[in-house]
Amino acid sequence: MTKTSFLNQLREPVLSGLTRSEGWRRQQLSRIENLLEENEKEIIHSLSVDLGKPTSEAIFEIIALRQELKLAQRKLNQWMKDKHVAIPLSLRPGKAIVRREPLGCILIIGPWNYPFSLTLQPLISALAAGNTAVLKPSELSASTSKLISTIIPKYFPKDVVQVIEGDGKTAEELLLNPFDHIFFTGGSSIGKKVMAAAARNLTPVTLELGGQSPAIVIKGADISTTANRLIWGKGLNAGQTCIAPNHLLVEEEIKQPLITSMKSSIQNFYGANPLDSEHLAKIINANHFKRLSNLIDTARENNKIVIGGEYDFERLKIAPTLVEIEDINSSIMEEEIFGPILPIISVTNLDKAIEKVLAKPRPLALYLFGGNESDQEIILNKTSSGNVCVNDVVLQAGIPTLPFGGVGASGIGNYHGLAGFETFSHQKSILKKPFWPDLKFRYPPYNLNPQIIKRLLG
Repeated sequence: MTKTSFLNQLREPVLSGLTRSEGWRRQQLSRIENLLEENEKEIIHSLSVDLGKPTSEAIFEIIALRQELKLAQRKLNQWMKDKHVAIPLSLRPGKAIVRREPLGCILIIGPWNYPFSLTLQPLISALAAGNTAVLKPSELSASTSKLISTIIPKYFPKDVVQVIEGDGKTAEELLLNPFDHIFFTGGSSIGKKVMAAAARNLTPVTLELGGQSPAIVIKGADISTTANRLIWGKGLNAGQTCIAPNHLLVEEEIKQPLITSMKSSIQNFYGANPLDSEHLAKIINANHFKRLSNLIDTARENNKIVIGGEYDFERLKIAPTLVEIEDINSSIMEEEIFGPILPIISVTNLDKAIEKVLAKPRPLALYLFGGNESDQEIILNKTSSGNVCVNDVVLQAGIPTLPFGGVGASGIGNYHGLAGFETFSHQKSILKKPFWPDLKFRYPPYNLNPQIIKRLLG
């Protein structure tokens, strides 16, 4: 895995100028389009093997890629155009231009929770921006990793995209190489290691992490709809979604009606025995299952489970579980839950909810149900998060024209649509000047009065 064995090969098309043409970029996007059309069954199967994903949820991953792809294909010409910017009077006649040019070879380290879409989605942006790429799928989602490593070479030459499979050791070895950008999706602990490794080569990074994304529910919320959307968002991929609602902050007056309604939602969605539901995904592996089941066992010992708490180690399935807790610093809140367990905390009003949000690191997502326009503005102005969604969950990530990314501990940088194109581009500043006029006062010996200089140039 030396620099000369693969990195120089992938850099050559970029350095030669080949990838700067719109035609080359459209060719790569067409290859992804064909890949998605011709391998849909295999993609759905691999996601079922790795995560027990229902077919509908697996199709969501494919749809997300198709939406991203269509936007890039439609807007590519516009994104590639030089941007002309105004210049000071003293530099006229002249032209100032910003040109987005490819960075080079991009390393994309994919996650295990959405192992297909979140590995290929940044690839779409990278190729649209004229880069080549190395994909490192997550070894935890082994079936999808194998699928990606099998199908990518069928559609892409080795000097455009390569796939390198392996465990954490493989990733560490990859990070020794001086890539031109590193894009990582995963947990904050590994994100820190990626950033530290990138620093050795001064490689820029985009880190899509996560965090404890809160959902605030206050008076004015439609209780039934709120319950449905919260349980759907928490049950999606068995809670293994970086922007899933991690916990609820609910006004005391509506807490019990909301809990009652969420109980109904769970039964309506997953039946009397959710562990038998084909619409509920499984936990990725035994280690994550054990971590989640320990949280449930502790909640059960403390008599905090409102509904759920069932789990099956053989099938790696956990029923959607509601847990009442008294404080934001409860043991269940020590880290992002990343599973179908939803802690519920009472608050007296919106201000108290905001206090609890601010007591935690800035999350990737923040949700508000209920209130009015004024309450929404209060949330937007008094909190900081990667993204905000009002009266719904998760869907904000499905809009390809909205930048997606975290802030602080929840991530660095963003992508989707134009944001992704710009993430994988260098914005080169260009000034073009004619030879005339050539004003002599700019050259030594300087004889112009300083006050006149200030007036002309200041």
